[in-house]
Amino acid sequence: MKTVLIIEDEAQTRNIFLKCLEFEGFRAVGASDGTTGVAMAQQHTPDLVVCDIMMPDMDGYSVLSALRKARSTALIPLIFLTAKVTMTDLRRGMELGADDYLTKPCTVEQFLAAINSRLQRQEQLSELYGRAPQAPTSPSRPRASAESIFPADPKLDSIFRFIEANYRQPISLNDVAQEAGYSPAYLTNLVQSHTGRTIKQWIIERRMAEAKQLLATTNQSVRHIAEAAGYSDAGYFTRQFRQFHGVSPQIWRQQSVTELTN
Repeated sequence: MKTVLIIEDEAQTRNIFLKCLEFEGFRAVGASDGTTGVAMAQQHTPDLVVCDIMMPDMDGYSVLSALRKARSTALIPLIFLTAKVTMTDLRRGMELGADDYLTKPCTVEQFLAAINSRLQRQEQLSELYGRAPQAPTSPSRPRASAESIFPADPKLDSIFRFIEANYRQPISLNDVAQEAGYSPAYLTNLVQSHTGRTIKQWIIERRMAEAKQLLATTNQSVRHIAEAAGYSDAGYFTRQFRQFHGVSPQIWRQQSVTELTN
């Protein structure tokens, strides 16, 4: 049974959330202020904390900071509750290690969906990092690896893995956000603050890496390479390739071959 800690100073809101969680089969515990919430987190070690930002004695940011500093609670996912979310709020929360935001008032469905999504994602990460490393791919044909494209960042690793596994498909920001268990707005700010790029730019970057690898090592047509790299429209692929590299795929291939033979 998963344990969820609700830190919320509004008694009615807190009780509604606690009853909803209990009805759904969770072990739910509540705290009416930040100080009590931190103590309860250390006592119960919950699987997830949902915490209001605006509280009188100790605001949500102070709660999160305290949880992240303690070894026993440092890795517990935390979702903020807030009446409004500004860009400053998002960035401050991300810097401290928040996992998502819920804007009040929210429906019971939105509340439960955010919790289930975050807990599911946490389980997937636990399974992922509990597995043995995969064997390398066959050396018969060089591949552009995720490690050579994406930066090493534990907080973004699952996001880049999803892009790596699905970049050939028509994926979007919403698809990546759903897989990662974040809201699209939070995910956008998280990735941009850590890398200076958007999710869309990373998807394009990965597709371009695949296209360049195929152009340099195969005799496939541009149309086939476009399809293999995730583009259904070869004309759009060519235009985007030229925007990124300054030349068409055909010219890039010729230059690549020339460099290899010289």
